[in-house]
Amino acid sequence: MPASHTTQSRRPRMSGRALSKFVALLMCACAPLALSSCIVKSGRGEQSRSLNVEVTCPVSPDTSVNGQIRIGYQQIPNGDLVVKDADMLSKCMPNAKITWTQFSSGADVVRAFGSGSLDLGLYGSAPAAKSLSAPLNLDVNVVWIQDVIGGAESLAVRDPAIKTIDQLRGKKIGVPFGSTSHLSLMSALEKAGLTKDVTVINLEPSAILGAWQGGQIDAAWIWEPTLSELTTSGHIIMTAEDTANAGSPTFDLEGARGAFVRDNPAAMKMWTVAQNWAVDLIKNHRDDAVGRIAGQLGVDAAQVRTQLDGYIYLTAKEQAEPKWFGGGLATDLRNTATFLLNQGEVDAVSSPQTYVNAVYGTSIREVAQP
Repeated sequence: MPASHTTQSRRPRMSGRALSKFVALLMCACAPLALSSCIVKSGRGEQSRSLNVEVTCPVSPDTSVNGQIRIGYQQIPNGDLVVKDADMLSKCMPNAKITWTQFSSGADVVRAFGSGSLDLGLYGSAPAAKSLSAPLNLDVNVVWIQDVIGGAESLAVRDPAIKTIDQLRGKKIGVPFGSTSHLSLMSALEKAGLTKDVTVINLEPSAILGAWQGGQIDAAWIWEPTLSELTTSGHIIMTAEDTANAGSPTFDLEGARGAFVRDNPAAMKMWTVAQNWAVDLIKNHRDDAVGRIAGQLGVDAAQVRTQLDGYIYLTAKEQAEPKWFGGGLATDLRNTATFLLNQGEVDAVSSPQTYVNAVYGTSIREVAQP
């Protein structure tokens, strides 16, 4: 469910941390004579929802960073939720006030950047490109690749006889317009020479499920959890990883207000340290990462493991390569803006230098080569 998407609601469950408090309070209530000495203390930061062990900042904390840092996150299984659960930013910048606010879509994050009410925020590559193009032309930077979208966004079809995209000629396909899924779908259709031979319908995830069940669409390019619901009666024939390998990658990115980046280089470095630590946890200590993400999302670990397998996570060293922050990401953003222009989502594509200037790789290079 990438950052450009509208997050579908989930029924929250009582977290392990909250349950521990409840049990402790119940025990106190059963022992009124000892109540004065019964103090419930979790020992965890207020952002933590899992019962994973406490951790410390992977580098020496920077006490020079102060003031408020306002971060927008979404319920997507990536490093943001790991960092939030571990309260890592407060540990790496103990004198800063870290504020986390949940957003439901990348479009909302872009609006917050436009109003100056957010310092850092998670959004997809389509909203990122839109923010840098007319008519918005926002002063924002892309500072991190939270994930490269793979099987988490896929093309599902109802007819078991359809095995390839070429067999969709004359069919109806649902997708949320302006999303990363839309970009992947149109890229795949263009490569297959089918853009004029299929009907692409703008549908939100909940509407896609209804249209699928009612037989109004033959296929849909969509993300979890809708994707799993479609595959109970259909099957996947192509993924965002396929279109990425063909030259049209889609991402969940971290954006930041340009003024914040320029004024707070030390904070940006420590934020990047925390995100790099989270990626290492996802790649090399999966059980710990799964526990933290499951705690934040309020879902079981098995579901988190399935979702993690649908994304590609990159360390700072990997992100510093030419393919990404070494130049390739700026090209990808401009290509995405061109796609949005063709779809009527932006008024004009900015100059190539605009997208180059928007890609901020200083902190990534510092963390990659300490």
